[in-house]
Amino acid sequence: MEAFWACLCFNGIVDIKRAAIQICMDRSEPGWELYRTFLAVVREGSLSGAARALGLTQPTVGRHVDALERALGMSLFIRTQQGLSPTEAALSLRPFAESLEATSAALLRAASSQGEGVRGTVRITASEVVAVEVLPPILADLHAAYPELTLELVPSNRMEDLLRREADIAVRMHPPSQGVLVARHLGGIELGLFAHQRYLAQRGMPTTIEELAGHTLIGYDKENAFLRSMRAQFPWVQRNRFALRTDSDLAAIAALRAGFGIGFCQVGLARHNADLVRLFSEQIAITLDTWLAMHEDLRDSPRCRVVFDALATGLLRYINGD
Repeated sequence: MEAFWACLCFNGIVDIKRAAIQICMDRSEPGWELYRTFLAVVREGSLSGAARALGLTQPTVGRHVDALERALGMSLFIRTQQGLSPTEAALSLRPFAESLEATSAALLRAASSQGEGVRGTVRITASEVVAVEVLPPILADLHAAYPELTLELVPSNRMEDLLRREADIAVRMHPPSQGVLVARHLGGIELGLFAHQRYLAQRGMPTTIEELAGHTLIGYDKENAFLRSMRAQFPWVQRNRFALRTDSDLAAIAALRAGFGIGFCQVGLARHNADLVRLFSEQIAITLDTWLAMHEDLRDSPRCRVVFDALATGLLRYINGD
């Protein structure tokens, strides 16, 4: 009531209806569209960039940001000549807004499945290599069998969170740690060291691992836990020895196929390219433990069950070399 009387005194107008409406508006929760715009501005760094990403006008994006700042009672962006820089408060809100975004997308996917038969949208995430090189024929057969299915494929080495519904099904190279996931262990995808025949014709076949020091190597740019464990097993895997450094597994495989040098590749992929020659198969072999996982709430969803089973069958064929 204090806010109500303050509004009356400030304006000097005894208009109970207008003041009551204003207070209700002030107390209303911000709509999802404001958080969606907020996320776009954080990601794009400007009103114009967010407007392009959302298909809105720049003034509309500006109004959304202003409305959210008023509703939350805090500044979310610092205006600079380069654009908009998120404040500390904005950065703290970002993961919650992203959770809202993921939940909204999951809601629409669930709604799309209503009706008879297997239908609707299923979002799948997998590593870049698996998503681009392994899954497409599996998904093609799946869609041919269930044409009312819509598939969303996220090629990413980032671990999308199934608990937050960023994806429905994930292909992962480690056992899922969350207890509320349905998980199936598929086996191990083997990595080996390969070179293209064209490269070997030019540079010769190394006969010992020590001779790799005199060859052109393809490897990583930024180190991570997996690479540190691999380096412990193979001390010669050192960043300063790579003639081509990339954190994109797809780029590394493309360079390998182009004859750039010697690098790691999934054995299953090399089977389909007779020009790739495996080196030191007895001494150099790495196994990527492979799992398929989805949220347990989706186990009774016809669309997710069908996709889960199809991925499991297809990936098992790939792992077993069928």
